[in-house]
Amino acid sequence: MGIRAVSFRERDVSDDDKDSKTELPTEKKIRDAMEKGNTPFSREITIFASTLAIYLFLVFFMPGGIARMNETLRDFFEQPEAWNLKTGTDVIAIFRHLGWEAATLLTPILIMMMVFGIASSVLQNLPSPVLERVRPQISRLNPVKGLGRLFGKQGLVEFAKSLIKILLVSLVVALAMRGNYFASLDTMFSEPAALIMMMTADINKVLLIILFATALIAGIDFAWTRHHWFSELMMTKQEVKEEMKQSQGDPIVRARMRSIQRDRARRRMMTAVPRATLVIANPTHFAVALRYVREEGDAPVVVAKGQDLVALKIREIAEENGIPVFEDPPLARSMFAQVSVDSVIPPVFYKAVAELIHRVYAASPQTRRVN
Repeated sequence: MGIRAVSFRERDVSDDDKDSKTELPTEKKIRDAMEKGNTPFSREITIFASTLAIYLFLVFFMPGGIARMNETLRDFFEQPEAWNLKTGTDVIAIFRHLGWEAATLLTPILIMMMVFGIASSVLQNLPSPVLERVRPQISRLNPVKGLGRLFGKQGLVEFAKSLIKILLVSLVVALAMRGNYFASLDTMFSEPAALIMMMTADINKVLLIILFATALIAGIDFAWTRHHWFSELMMTKQEVKEEMKQSQGDPIVRARMRSIQRDRARRRMMTAVPRATLVIANPTHFAVALRYVREEGDAPVVVAKGQDLVALKIREIAEENGIPVFEDPPLARSMFAQVSVDSVIPPVFYKAVAELIHRVYAASPQTRRVN
């Protein structure tokens, strides 16, 4: 009873985990799955490609190949005196000739099935080396897990798909060939050439039916495998959060790093205030420190700016170093919003700033020297 209760609890937990996977898989989750070889793959597409290869071979290559083989066999049986069978070398030559004819007949179908099979796999998923699949694992040799895969849910699904496919194709072929039953019996008493033609026509018809049936099954299986693969990659909300932490870092750490960067930038900015030429301020809310030396550039540069407490600190440092402070609320507010630190002021502020710089130079001519 204890073991059964544990199994029920495990099943409930797995069901709960599956129900909690409500989030779409992220690009990283999909990329990691594909790198490990976990890609959607439909075996029915490969079967359809093989069936198509066989049908094309029977339509385009089989008639000519059968005709050449018939001529070879007719010559062999109707003119046996033309073939020497006195030594073992003669026998080997005959078998080599027949083998060459058989190879000529069968080589196209072998090449076509190989090409169509590879193409059906490549079109589903581009080939990529996956070392994880070829790495030796002791767990793969466990017969219990092997039986679990065979008789588990996925194994039963594959068995049901194969059984339904066989029954569906058999039913369609039986219904299609039902009308040819008596005609097939009549050909048993006809000439061999007519019998071969009848058999070829019936085979082509059967293969064409099978081809359409496998195409339908392959289309359904392709859609199902993609849907099943995508649903298996669904994530819980917690998994999405953990992945975001791994890819972007812990939000608390990121906030701390941004705070440290702001502090460093603020300290660096404050050290540049004593080198300013003037400060434009809103009495208590904004302050912008500008530096203008003709030898350094054609336009003033913002060396520091701040709001509220930072603005008051800029004014304090400026007053300690004898830097003129001009109170112009509209100009201070506009420059604070539009100009970044270490940037040249835009032309729209040239006239207003030039008047202030002129006042600074007029009041203290020694300001013109480079500090």
